[in-house]
Amino acid sequence: MSKIFNVFIPAAGFGERLRPITNHIPKPLMPVLGKPVLQSVLERVSGLPVNRIGINLHHKKEMIEEWVSKYFVSSGFETRPYVLFPEEAILGTGGALKNAEGFLNEGTFLVHNSDILSNIDLEKLLEHHFLSGNLVTLAVHDYPEFNNVVVDEKGFLRGIERGKGVAFTGIAVYDSGFLKFLPEGASSVVDAWLKAINAGYKIGTFDESRGGFEHRHYWSDIGTPTAYASAVFDVLKTEGETVFVHPSVKGCGDVGTQGYVVIEEGWAFKENISLRNCILLPKGREELFDPSDSPLTKGRIESESFENCIIGPDFRIELMESEILAASFEDGKKLIGSGGSDRKYYRIKKGRKSAVLMQCRRDDPDFDRQMEYTRFFLRCLIPVPDVLETDPGEKQAVFEDAGDTSLYNWLKCPREDADMESMYRKVIDALALIHTTATDHVAECPPLKSRLFDYEYFRWETAYFLERFLEGIRNIQAANVIGLEEDLNSLAFKADSFPRTIIHRDFQSQNIMVTRDGGLRIIDFQGARMGPSAYDVASILWDPYHRLEDGLRGRLADYYIGKIEDKFDADYFRETLVVCKLQRHMQALGAYGYLSSVKGKKYFLKYVPEGLRLLKEDVLSVENEYPALYKLIMGL
Repeated sequence: MSKIFNVFIPAAGFGERLRPITNHIPKPLMPVLGKPVLQSVLERVSGLPVNRIGINLHHKKEMIEEWVSKYFVSSGFETRPYVLFPEEAILGTGGALKNAEGFLNEGTFLVHNSDILSNIDLEKLLEHHFLSGNLVTLAVHDYPEFNNVVVDEKGFLRGIERGKGVAFTGIAVYDSGFLKFLPEGASSVVDAWLKAINAGYKIGTFDESRGGFEHRHYWSDIGTPTAYASAVFDVLKTEGETVFVHPSVKGCGDVGTQGYVVIEEGWAFKENISLRNCILLPKGREELFDPSDSPLTKGRIESESFENCIIGPDFRIELMESEILAASFEDGKKLIGSGGSDRKYYRIKKGRKSAVLMQCRRDDPDFDRQMEYTRFFLRCLIPVPDVLETDPGEKQAVFEDAGDTSLYNWLKCPREDADMESMYRKVIDALALIHTTATDHVAECPPLKSRLFDYEYFRWETAYFLERFLEGIRNIQAANVIGLEEDLNSLAFKADSFPRTIIHRDFQSQNIMVTRDGGLRIIDFQGARMGPSAYDVASILWDPYHRLEDGLRGRLADYYIGKIEDKFDADYFRETLVVCKLQRHMQALGAYGYLSSVKGKKYFLKYVPEGLRLLKEDVLSVENEYPALYKLIMGL
């Protein structure tokens, strides 16, 4: 597509269905994980051959005007001229276009509402329009709540009737000839569509929701508090997250988070705060706050618990969990978890307490092993979730509910250095217990004792790295195949020579849960094997999911060595750590490649830069020992 066109973004509306939120924030500036919806729209059009961008304004126009002027400079958009069209009175969907007629009559223009989150392919929409000969092409989809666009078998508009046809998405492409159907003053664009078809013009449609497109169709107009919260939590899930904390937030070290939690800009906290399925909107300007005794006054929350709500500076909107997290419910059960596993986990009620139901595939080879491992680890006082019920025939079990706060999420809130080190020392204590006490009793768990992390497994990991990351993600073929194979064989032989303990094998921050009382529960241990203990230490202290400061990492490594010094020589352990870090980070990158490209979990790609940085750091000290591997990694 090479045709240049203008973009018009309607942003004038009151957002009445979103009040009281829009008494403080205009709808286009509603934040989604720190980013206004309007910014998402501008980023969506930034890759297209856009000439100029027009935005109309009315409600809280000064706030939008200020944001737009800053954004176009900070984003580099100043090379794309923008024009603002203030409206003294709301002109409606048609009047807004007529008011900008001098701007829009230059040719084709794309209209994209400022309150729309979607993945509709704008380039394909434009290509479809240019090839169709349509005066207007409406992006539509099947959305029963809003269906009212009646089309014929060829997809041309034939009328508007509530509950019939398809729904307009708020995105459309127009030729400037359409403007003649708009009267002066306030009007509806829908009336002009009908005038155009009555005059013999074609108004076509482009529908991505009917199948035949590569990506999963997504759309939300954030038009109500429920729709807004649902859209925000959907974006969190799409990014593989459950918690977002804006970098400006202060004092959230003692905040307990369960379910999905979003804390936007400007909040401060005191102690004993509990949030579950909550969105805290940005703290606004001081004059907007209610000077009452509300615990929400001036953006500060006192000791209280909140769940299933949107919280603003002087208001709280209650929401229904089943509505804001509708996609997370299956057969009435709440689906939890966002990791790389094929298993399904549900939060259920067990008596008066909540519990977690794990459902595995009937052919899951790890189910029986996990049950034996669980019972063994509990006997050894390893902090794993207690098993409450098992059904081996159905391959399912009910576990103690360890909550939603993984160490990974716990780290989202800024922490005092001492608090972070204290938490990691608890983690190291649990890890050392696995490597010592549990290992001393491993004969009590024959499936674990016989499951070795040996040469074959180490070579499988590095082959996984080459196939899934190097070739699958980077599309690179190794140049020196013979030399590389020799290095990887040598690396695996060396790793296989180290003393073996029980190792978790995936001991990273997303597999360690922090309970409400500050305790720990280790999960996802069904892959445990007998291997070098340094592999687990590398997994948690050199974790691509969370980068630790070097000084803290060094102190924690020393703390671990102090816990196991009667088992291993410290210098020898550090030697094993060099090899295990190399192995672990190649395995992690291979996993990110597999999960993103094969399982479709694209959010794992965001961990690749840190994983690759760590791998390059690992290989620096072994250049002479593994020259082909060094050259390959440093060239990535």
